[in-house]
Amino acid sequence: MPDEELPEDVRELVRRYIHSVAQLEALLFFHRWPDESCEVETLAARLYAGKAEMANALASLKRDGFLRSDGEIYTFSPQGALRPVVDSLARAYSRHLIPITNIIHSKPRRIQEFSDAFRIRKD
Repeated sequence: MPDEELPEDVRELVRRYIHSVAQLEALLFFHRWPDESCEVETLAARLYAGKAEMANALASLKRDGFLRSDGEIYTFSPQGALRPVVDSLARAYSRHLIPITNIIHSKPRRIQEFSDAFRIRKD
């Protein structure tokens, strides 16, 4: 299915905020179990991802307002208008897995890493 069948809000969310499949899977994990809290290592093991990759994914999701953390423990906490878009993503992912992952894989990595270096952080 071509990505134009994806809802525009889902397409924009993935383009803007999701930079890896591990990050996508982490966001969908927390959406599926919103009362669950996890450390990086635990979630990496649950999602079969590397610890460093998961640490980067969770830090990015926190920075972008999808998660909050208490020390090393992350919890689902989408800010404002992000929650309904994550709901849309979760619904679309089951029907449009390939187009969603194609959007992620089509992003130029070096450009994304360069742009991330200039993000304003709330630390």
